[in-house]
Amino acid sequence: MLKVKKFTVNPVQENCYVVSDETKKEAVIIDCGCFDEFEWDDIENYIKNNGLKPMHLLNTHLHFDHSLGNHFAYKAFGLKPEASINDSSTYENMRNQLRMFLGTDELYHEQPAIGRDLKQNDKVEFGKTVFDVIETPGHTPGGICFYCKEEGMLWAGDTLFRGSIGRTDLPGGNYRELVYGIAEKLLTLPEDTQVYCGHGPSTSIGFEKDNNPYL
Repeated sequence: MLKVKKFTVNPVQENCYVVSDETKKEAVIIDCGCFDEFEWDDIENYIKNNGLKPMHLLNTHLHFDHSLGNHFAYKAFGLKPEASINDSSTYENMRNQLRMFLGTDELYHEQPAIGRDLKQNDKVEFGKTVFDVIETPGHTPGGICFYCKEEGMLWAGDTLFRGSIGRTDLPGGNYRELVYGIAEKLLTLPEDTQVYCGHGPSTSIGFEKDNNPYL
């Protein structure tokens, strides 16, 4: 059984998730976008207070608002980010992202290198849980989702939102790729699949099939 804890962090209101397998108390951290030690303390305290052992630091993509806190997770637990290498240039240009969106790069911290390059159909295992990696480029060149078939859960990052989709006007964005990936790889999942988004509320595949005006 999985337990999902959402932390909404940073000025962009990004959703960071700690997902734990209750059978062995092993966990993953998804999209650690916290900007400062106060935000990270909330996440670290939750992990420690619940006796969890973080096994993976996962990134759906490597925009600054989803990855600036990677260095906190690396410092605390020795975890390197697992993400698509296709987002490496985005990750390496984090200072420029911060200047573009916040007008300053003073929040920048030296980030750990990508530890594992995740590709379509790769597996991420913790406890008795298995996540399948689904490549969904378009918001960024290396956009991916994490799907747990047994629990009917999907972590979609900025690929799919409740009633919307990720923006494609940033460097590396591609609208056709994004919509194609959603249609061919996400909307084909069971309609009761719970979708945990990178911003805003959760949704379901069935709801998006019936209501999303972009699809």
